[in-house]
Amino acid sequence: MFRKRFMKGSVSLLTAAVVLTGCAGGGSPETGTGTDEPAQQDGNKPLTVTIATPQVGEAPKKDSEVELAIEKYTNSKIDIQWIPAAAFEDKKNIMIASSDMPKAFKITSNATTLAAIQSGLFWEIGPLLDDYKNLSALDDYYYDNIKVDGKLYGLPLYRDTGRAGLVYRKDWFDELGLKLPVTLDDWYNVMKTIAEKDPDKNGAQDTYGMFLDKSFNDPAASNTFLTRLAVSQGAPNKWGEENGKLTPEFMTTPYLNAMKLLRQLYAEKLINQDFSVVQSADADNKWNAGQAGIRVNTVASAAATSHDNLKKAVPDSIVDVEPYIGPFGNRVPAEPGNNGFFVFPKSSVASEEELKQLLGFFDKLLDPEMSTLLTRGFEGKHHKKTDDGKAEFIDLSVFNLEVKPYRDSLPSFEVTGQGLPLKLSPLQEKGWKVVAGNLPNVVPNIALTLSSPTYLERGGELDTLIRDAQTKFIMGKIDEAGWQAEVENWKKAGGDKVIEEYTAAYAKQKQ
Repeated sequence: MFRKRFMKGSVSLLTAAVVLTGCAGGGSPETGTGTDEPAQQDGNKPLTVTIATPQVGEAPKKDSEVELAIEKYTNSKIDIQWIPAAAFEDKKNIMIASSDMPKAFKITSNATTLAAIQSGLFWEIGPLLDDYKNLSALDDYYYDNIKVDGKLYGLPLYRDTGRAGLVYRKDWFDELGLKLPVTLDDWYNVMKTIAEKDPDKNGAQDTYGMFLDKSFNDPAASNTFLTRLAVSQGAPNKWGEENGKLTPEFMTTPYLNAMKLLRQLYAEKLINQDFSVVQSADADNKWNAGQAGIRVNTVASAAATSHDNLKKAVPDSIVDVEPYIGPFGNRVPAEPGNNGFFVFPKSSVASEEELKQLLGFFDKLLDPEMSTLLTRGFEGKHHKKTDDGKAEFIDLSVFNLEVKPYRDSLPSFEVTGQGLPLKLSPLQEKGWKVVAGNLPNVVPNIALTLSSPTYLERGGELDTLIRDAQTKFIMGKIDEAGWQAEVENWKKAGGDKVIEEYTAAYAKQKQ
């Protein structure tokens, strides 16, 4: 299979170029009129596309302007089930267990979904991709990182790999004489100063250096704050190698030190005391209300959006973005090149012919017209064309409300796709430069594509065990000896076997 090299060795050059110059041109749909002529299905009958995906922001209304434009261009009838993110994993497991699934099901890699894939519930799509111009043009990297036993079952929601960045209140940092943290001592000082020095000058002690939510240590995600912080201090990204043996991040000293920092911050009430139950939307609201100094649950390229959301409550706020810098320089966890992926259940997709039609639908979403719609919105409403032929957002908040949920939930490339090139604001441009600068310094998760039968069988239990232990340690419910005892429990419950299996698979992969 031939695919253009959009990642790996060439990615830093490509991203750096795109950040400054945009991407290949493409038409833009006009407000209310859809796009070019729709693709034809057999007999010109619209293709039924049912989709289940986690909700992004406020769920769009059925038959929204964007949805109707997608349907017209792709000759389809779309039914999207927007599931609240906090409930998605439970809902996903229920749907899988009952075989009551949509035709396209957005999932992420974890033990339960890997087990479902291995059990044969979903169609293999790898051998079919050559027939689709856009899907086959993308780098193998995107697909290799979601293969199971060497086979491809999903279409990824494509993402850059080095997206971590510190989005922060520059006005507060300047006023308080703070510098961005490098060491863990620096992090402590920043958190303490912002929490105690009343940077919003309202006379109340209601500001946080950062506001954590319950996903801060999600074992299935490399973009979680605890992993980002620990990697910046020298830890591996989820899994590393020590003396030829694979080791989980939480068994390393830099990771433990990062947990000790959070433990101290919690004990001194310098971070929110309800972090273990807070939803991501609640953390977003604290930032949007002007109560957080660093936004840790976001990415560098979204700095401008973070500022746009904040300035509604704090119009004179100043937001900036910088890379994570630790004692070893710029060091960030490599993300897997996706924000989940769509699988196609055999229980709802009746035949290979229907599967091919669905792949055709997703392929069309990467056409210039659809890429422009999903990443820029409608001309005249969400963006306007500049004299040099780029798209400039008219009101980012309107775009975020009406278009962003589709952009984030369907395959697209925000900056590097085939749509109308984007005119970047200074903050947007800086955010994308941080992403490009991270790329040479990303730390891979070396176990990302390795197979462990034990993890597939017991991964959910093992992940819950260690997450609960981390939370208890940070909240002071167990001491360091208690933490080490929990690690031993993890090893006895199957963790040692996972380490053994990953180590063997890694050695075989390197041969």
